Amino acid sequence: MNDSAAALARPALGAQRRSAPGSSHVNRRLLIIAAVIGFHVLALWALQSGLLRRAVEMVIPVEVMVELIEPPRQEAPPAPPPPEPKPQVRPQPKPQPQPVARKPEPTPLPVAEVDPTPMNNAPVVPVAPAEPAPPAPPAPPAPPAPVVEMPSSSAGYLRNPAPVYPSLSRRLGEQGRVTLRVLVQADGTPGDIQVATSSGFERLDKAAVDAVRRWRFVPGKRAGAPEAMWYLVPINWVLD
Repeated sequence: MNDSAAALARPALGAQRRSAPGSSHVNRRLLIIAAVIGFHVLALWALQSGLLRRAVEMVIPVEVMVELIEPPRQEAPPAPPPPEPKPQVRPQPKPQPQPVARKPEPTPLPVAEVDPTPMNNAPVVPVAPAEPAPPAPPAPPAPPAPVVEMPSSSAGYLRNPAPVYPSLSRRLGEQGRVTLRVLVQADGTPGDIQVATSSGFERLDKAAVDAVRRWRFVPGKRAGAPEAMWYLVPINWVLD
């Protein structure tokens, strides 16, 4: 039994020895694939967590600081401005004496020759005195102003009726003074009638106008001729 078991174990060991190189090659390939996958997973995790962005931010400021630390360039000093030219002072000319003007000599005036012959023999012509101007005629006297007679309503022959007191105004106790401006025609009849001063009550004013419209007047006259004129008629409304 031991010999048969040993015989069976020999082929198995040989099979294991044959399969050992192949299994190591597969394990190495699996490790490479796992390493690549792990590197990608690590890169994705770093990108998501911000490690890669921080690394970039740390690199960029270093470059900027390197550029800023560079010493500034020294500019050449500006050239000094040229000196201003000094103004040249010209010598002033000496004043020359002006010639003195000579006064012109006076020209001799001509002398009039006097005729020695006397003037007593010349004829004398008499001059007539001027006549006085005639006096101006006196101004004509101004014509006399025409005599004007104003109209009247107080003549006894006119018989103008008294105004009638409105019954409603009497009950209400309305009183007042009305002044009417009446245009008296040349025939003595009233023309236009206007209320110059109101009594304060329209009923009393209207009653006064109605009463005066039935009146007759003595017409106004100018130089004896009748003429239409304005005449004021006062009417007092007073309760007894």
